[in-house]
Amino acid sequence: MASLPSRLPQEHGVGPRVEDRRPEMEEGKEASVVEGNGPVTGHIISTTIGGKNGEAKQTVSYMAERVVGTGSFGIVFQAKCLETGETVAIKKVLQDRRDELFLNLVMEYVPECLYRVLKHYSNANQRMPLIYVKLYMYQIFRGLAYIHTVPGVCHRDVKPQNLLVDPLTHQVKLCDFGSAKVLVKGEANISYICSRYYRAPELIFGAVEYTSSIDIWSAGCVLAELLLGQPLFPGGSAVDQLVEIIKVLGTPTREEIRCMNPNYTEFRFSQIKAHPWHKVFHKRMPPEAIDLASRLLQYSPSLRCTALEACAHPFFDELREPNARLPNGRPFPPLFNFKQELSGASPELINKLIPDHVKRQAGLSTTLHPSEYFLWLSSFREIMCGV
Repeated sequence: MASLPSRLPQEHGVGPRVEDRRPEMEEGKEASVVEGNGPVTGHIISTTIGGKNGEAKQTVSYMAERVVGTGSFGIVFQAKCLETGETVAIKKVLQDRRDELFLNLVMEYVPECLYRVLKHYSNANQRMPLIYVKLYMYQIFRGLAYIHTVPGVCHRDVKPQNLLVDPLTHQVKLCDFGSAKVLVKGEANISYICSRYYRAPELIFGAVEYTSSIDIWSAGCVLAELLLGQPLFPGGSAVDQLVEIIKVLGTPTREEIRCMNPNYTEFRFSQIKAHPWHKVFHKRMPPEAIDLASRLLQYSPSLRCTALEACAHPFFDELREPNARLPNGRPFPPLFNFKQELSGASPELINKLIPDHVKRQAGLSTTLHPSEYFLWLSSFREIMCGV
């Protein structure tokens, strides 16, 4: 892929509570103090780690180099660890402005996001190569499969800006869990959530008892955007967003409305027929891509495929080929090092997810039997080492 411009990274992960302090200059003199919450670079952020169970205490310091993001949440800096030289991202959380101590989250720094990658191709009047669409979307679904299954978390704000991309390895990471929540059945949630272009229709209909399938809808919107080079549903308001969806999916039936929000009874839209999916995309679009999009973007949340089912879709078969590589000849980032997210999957699904060449490398038959299925789950760390 052509070189990409530097991006404004988003938060990724959590870190310790650390305290801003005055940076010391040569000969023991103090530099100017960074006051308040302004986006000022050049100051030192330090924390002390260790000190428990006889462990020696250690001070770790970071120099804020540049502001890479601001918002109501606070400020994100690109910073460098003075002890190791490692580049990190630090999110300075704005809480009580009267408090002299601030919560700083030290996170991995990833230099790109999918939004900027898309913008790069758009500015060059190009479409993203299909191999990258497959690689990025597969990893997005893998990430969603993990958070939906293991911690049981719904992200609730999946969009290109929250998908980090390493431009060298093309590894994708899901970030910004500020809207994430463990969804409990029978417990109400806010419906005004998720960025508009990627907002599931049940949210527009005011549903408060939704499921993690809202993330699947958002991922479907991201897939369509990668294939089209522009958002599929670019609504200017909540109502207009629904209109954009209806233009493609047609007017929802009463049963579909009931599946989205059984308490909604005020829907009065004229009847519009669904637009054929093959006409939504250009003529040369692979049928597997169109089929996957149609399985993700369903009105009824229960009819959308799960994240693991999406990973097993034929659209991603190219990634499972034994000699599959990046266009530059480098290997893909790890794609098959599944962990606990497989614990609820059927042997049939696992057989689709794990390529034959990976099974052979692990010393297993190419068709996993139930006994091997449990062996796979119990020893995945050893089996997948180096894959």
